[in-house]
Amino acid sequence: MTSLPGPLTTDEPRPEGPRRVVLVDDHDIFRAGVRHELTAAAPDEIDVVGEAGDVEQAVKVITGTTPDVVLLDVHLPGGGGAEVVRQVHQIDPKITFLALSVSDAAEDVIAVIRAGARGYVTKSISTADLVEAIGRVATGDAVFSPRLAGFVLDAFSGSISVESIDEDLDRLSQREREVMKLIARGYTYKEVARELFISIKTVETHVSNVLRKLQLSNRHELTKWATDRKLV
Repeated sequence: MTSLPGPLTTDEPRPEGPRRVVLVDDHDIFRAGVRHELTAAAPDEIDVVGEAGDVEQAVKVITGTTPDVVLLDVHLPGGGGAEVVRQVHQIDPKITFLALSVSDAAEDVIAVIRAGARGYVTKSISTADLVEAIGRVATGDAVFSPRLAGFVLDAFSGSISVESIDEDLDRLSQREREVMKLIARGYTYKEVARELFISIKTVETHVSNVLRKLQLSNRHELTKWATDRKLV
């Protein structure tokens, strides 16, 4: 785990007591597991004060509890983790986010950090390291799993173009991204439906939403859009 120190952007001293944490992940079992691990390993250091499973619920819970740290998955129904950060920071820019995701893709890392998250670790992290990471971001450090720190440093050095991780992609839900990539690869609606175990009508709805959000007219433009960004 890599820590990049930085100033804590608050003028108020932190009150004594455990870190107040909100868990945001769309899998109930995963949230339950993280809650158990954190409270069992560090009962005097961590107090889980809320949970949420989608963007809308997350914004309500976070702004209602004002935690020290939000553990945030990057793929969520309703717009993704980056959207949670953006909406919450419009209300309270002092809220600190630590992304906790199975994804180690550069586009996911850069998108959520650009939105305002303070760190990014993968779900393979140990409980002890996660407790430490929560404490670090709560006091102003930027914390990343070692490989992910490289993505961030490359983005700021110019090796990765931040512009290529564009806001258009951030607008798509995880399912819309899956459909978009298959359509861009030349799959028919029927093939996409079979691949993702959804109905053809659902595929049509997702494609329509993708085209609208990306301001594209047809699947040929979508294929070019995805190819230019090396998504397929």
